[in-house]
Amino acid sequence: MYKNLIKPILDFTLAFTALAIASPIFLFVGLLLTIANKGTPFFIQSRPGKNEKLFNIIKFKTMNDKKDADGNLLSDTERLTTIGKIVRKTSLDEIPQLINIIKGDMSLVGPRPLLPQYLSLYNEHQKKRHQVKPGITGWAQVNGRNAISWEQKFKYDIWYVKNSSFWIDIKILFLTVLKVLKAKDIAEDGSATIGRFQGTKNM
Repeated sequence: MYKNLIKPILDFTLAFTALAIASPIFLFVGLLLTIANKGTPFFIQSRPGKNEKLFNIIKFKTMNDKKDADGNLLSDTERLTTIGKIVRKTSLDEIPQLINIIKGDMSLVGPRPLLPQYLSLYNEHQKKRHQVKPGITGWAQVNGRNAISWEQKFKYDIWYVKNSSFWIDIKILFLTVLKVLKAKDIAEDGSATIGRFQGTKNM
């Protein structure tokens, strides 16, 4: 009953309320990123959601589109703007995803939505992470986030799919707040973002 009825109602109500409260921050950050990026403040990308159905995730754009002499995008570290570093470190880049929750694409808590290119790389066990809606935060995020391996991240995701409940969600939201305040595990060591998933053997 919680997963199919109560959780969707709570997601919509909390996301709508949070977006209304955070609207001044939303507008301010959006303005700063528009200037820093010399264009749109938003990053929109296709991601697989529940049952692998694709949707467009909305985040604040923390990297510019600078390219090298051959027309190739520079590395993530080189493209991460000064304001982008602050926005990412404080997790403010996640605020626009509240719109995804209101639309019904996402939940507050669930496995993070990853790239569509990874769908063919998952083994049968890892595919189970798509049995629920993806979330802004999840069990993997409060247990290492981007500082743990892909294999460990997927283990945490599947654990959540099997054990999700109201109290588990409350615990994850509480731990997420602590993580954000401490700005921990935002990226792999020596990188602005986590490395790409290359696939793994059956677990």
